[in-house]
Amino acid sequence: MDSDESDFYGDDEIVADLESRVASFDVSQWWEERNAAAASISVMDRKVKKEPLDSTKLHNPYAGVPYAWQLTETVNDFLGRLPPETTEHSERLPWIFVCNPYIRRKDRFNAQNQRSRGNEDEAPEEEGSRLDTLIEGGSERLDILLNYKQGLEKTTKSKAMQAKLLRQEQEDATRDIMGLAHMCKIKAGKASWMLFCQPKDVNEVWNVIARATANNELGIAAKVAPWNPYTDPTGRKDRIVCVYTADFSDMADVTRVLRRLRELKLVEAMGRPIYYKPGS
Repeated sequence: MDSDESDFYGDDEIVADLESRVASFDVSQWWEERNAAAASISVMDRKVKKEPLDSTKLHNPYAGVPYAWQLTETVNDFLGRLPPETTEHSERLPWIFVCNPYIRRKDRFNAQNQRSRGNEDEAPEEEGSRLDTLIEGGSERLDILLNYKQGLEKTTKSKAMQAKLLRQEQEDATRDIMGLAHMCKIKAGKASWMLFCQPKDVNEVWNVIARATANNELGIAAKVAPWNPYTDPTGRKDRIVCVYTADFSDMADVTRVLRRLRELKLVEAMGRPIYYKPGS
């Protein structure tokens, strides 16, 4: 071992602390330890006879949300009720939503993301998801990363080597958190294809996306930004449309949604780039 490697973490105390914390962090073990109660409940649930899920039944996680499509109205009525070009943004109308009624998701009013600032208006949650567990575990893993960085800065390693090793640890932390997110069934979140269009085109674009989403052709849900007269008094700023995918790690499905958007002439025909925002 060269001198750089020998003083990587600093003194023996830092070595013992950081190596034990980083090396011992096991996502699967973390999940098991903190969900013993949930596992017990799961066993009890299996003892209860459940009715088979009716695959023909439609589901709407936005039921009762006034700025979302309702199963009690046609898609045409919904589009006429909330045209994004002229519908005004407000605290009570931050976005306009449409769900894929063929994919069951947690009711919005019972979703944990409604208690997570910045996530209230993202993709509808999967049944059985544990956002609170992800936040707790993710925060703990980030604390380990921070301690690692602080210990690294106390060493005599070159700045270039520190940067290289920190990047590796950041990649490891990202992989751990993504793995935890998957086990917590937080696989959608902010994951979406994002399109930008001019105000004069937003109604047409949204009409196509809303119909395709409601017809089970795209992702699990979609949203469009209404007109905000405070930040865009002239109504000339581009509008964003987000098409949520079911699982950010499922590249086949992510690609399928993009392919369908192209078939619907919503990518190249618009003359605007399209972006994918991964992550939960």
